Amino acid sequence: MFSKTWTQPSTAVSSDPIEQLKGALASADAVVVGAGAGLSASAGMTYSGERFRRYFSDFQSRYDIQDMYSGGFYPFESLEEYWAWWSRQILVNRYEKAPKPVYGDLLKLIKDKDYFVLTTNVDHQFWLAGFQDECIFATQGDYGLFQCKQACHKKLYDNEAQIRAMLREQKDCRIPSRQVPKCPVCGGDMEVHLRCDGNFVEDEVWYRAAVRYETFLRNNQEKTLVFLELGVGMNTPGIIKYPFWRLTKQWDRAFYISVNLEQAWVPDDIMDRSLVLKADIAHVLEYLAGTDVGCNDGAGWGEGSCQP
Repeated sequence: MFSKTWTQPSTAVSSDPIEQLKGALASADAVVVGAGAGLSASAGMTYSGERFRRYFSDFQSRYDIQDMYSGGFYPFESLEEYWAWWSRQILVNRYEKAPKPVYGDLLKLIKDKDYFVLTTNVDHQFWLAGFQDECIFATQGDYGLFQCKQACHKKLYDNEAQIRAMLREQKDCRIPSRQVPKCPVCGGDMEVHLRCDGNFVEDEVWYRAAVRYETFLRNNQEKTLVFLELGVGMNTPGIIKYPFWRLTKQWDRAFYISVNLEQAWVPDDIMDRSLVLKADIAHVLEYLAGTDVGCNDGAGWGEGSCQP
């Protein structure tokens, strides 16, 4: 059974759960951050609306694409069009920092703790915000890497120079044919390193990160350990949410925290060692990090108040 309404969205979130979250982090020996798409969305990296129109108005007019997510599945007729789209998608969602300082605020909260980040996000924002490379495991890939589409070999390739070249020379939603990336081994097509089929490349760097994460869990299972879940929905719950629930139940000194504006709940059997805030992640982290919460986007903790 689940409790889905531990805290309700409201015009003002009580300071009590915020203080409980602050206290749990302060008393923790170690923190595992589980980050999903909702964290980047709270940082302003939205895939629709004004931000989409700002970068993709020409694709919207030409192909009737309405957001960045659906655009990633659009059946472009040529690789020149496909890579014109993806080069722009990669630039704005990988090589540019998030518009809001959400990741920086999170780092302020945990930088003096023994921490590890497990994330399904592919936008590299943890690295851009200054988190330690050896403390991050991005399970689902990275927009900044290319791989052979057929996975003919287990090597990944940094794509920044190629992406920026595509952006400089694209015209009418197309890149020059000579810029279409090809595998240096088999000569076939390349693709962005995203887990979307059985050809996803897990290279040595990926495996080393996986081992570091498992080692971190093993070394901290008998300590006061906080599982801090931020913006994790139900697209891939088996990576972050379900393991966090299972380990919180198994380990006596573990505590589970979830902050999510929409999907926030907890199983009944760990309710006594859980805290769930149905609130805007950005405002929660801003408040805890001691920065000015403000009302720059017209939204507060709930429906319109900036008072904690």
